[in-house]
Amino acid sequence: MAHASLGPGLDGILVVAKPAGPTSHDLVALVRRLAATKRVGHGGTLDPFAAGVLPIFLGHATRVVEYHLGDEKAYRATICFGASSTTDDLEGELTPAPGPGPARADVEAAMAGLTGRISQRPPAYSAIKVGGRRAYAMARAGEPVVLASREVTIHALILTSWDDTDRDRPVAMIEVRCSAGTYVRALARDLGEAVGSAAYLGALTRTASGPFRLDGATALDEIRSAAAEDSAGLIPFLRPIDAGLEHLPVVHLTATEVAAIARGQYVRPSAGFSGIADHYRLQDPDGALVAIATANAGRLAPDKVFVSPVAGPDA
Repeated sequence: MAHASLGPGLDGILVVAKPAGPTSHDLVALVRRLAATKRVGHGGTLDPFAAGVLPIFLGHATRVVEYHLGDEKAYRATICFGASSTTDDLEGELTPAPGPGPARADVEAAMAGLTGRISQRPPAYSAIKVGGRRAYAMARAGEPVVLASREVTIHALILTSWDDTDRDRPVAMIEVRCSAGTYVRALARDLGEAVGSAAYLGALTRTASGPFRLDGATALDEIRSAAAEDSAGLIPFLRPIDAGLEHLPVVHLTATEVAAIARGQYVRPSAGFSGIADHYRLQDPDGALVAIATANAGRLAPDKVFVSPVAGPDA
């Protein structure tokens, strides 16, 4: 035997359907308790009032979170016109905007101008650090918060419904597909300003986080029930460690090559590889994930190793 698992425990990705209310940290703490493991992380914070898909990484899967930080996101958002919010969402203090609310045609025209590569100013109530302090802490203390704009990409912005029953405060439902780091709250604020009014985010659901979609996520009640008697009840809900990393080419290794990778050594795979990708998924002869590696002068350098060496002729 050339390698062994790194140890007991639950290793994989649990795609959770977050309800509105709890924080992302609350859900991580819950899964940590239910899974009886300390190694738990998530793939992208959702505000407490927001719902939707939240990938939670358990055990050795926490080591691949960094490969998901740039994952594209998709949202379903409710935007309320006719008032601004101190937090750019429904939880802030609202200030009514003067005049009637915008017309649907004006909003759709403004949405076109907010599509593509845009400069976005993050909300003052955000977790961005300013001089070592969180912006939201400064804002709550009444201190001025000036955040630098950042470049984000809005891949798609579609208005799916429009309710102008209250002409002064129309409400739009939109679908957003955007780059990581985009604030949908800021998008709502900017859309209100673009039509000469004001707007804030009334509700938000993340429908996709990279390859993980809400229609394939697991509800909290189902997760609690599965782990009620034993944490092993969560195993059927776990995606493989490399789920969502299918864009990384696979290199199949021999048992001897796996043993070398397990010891942290470079290998020149007998199966050959292109050498042009940033990262590769290395698999053993049985197709199990061994490591994620980078190419270096025709060889593979292990970056994240998921097996450990064992005593024996190959070790």
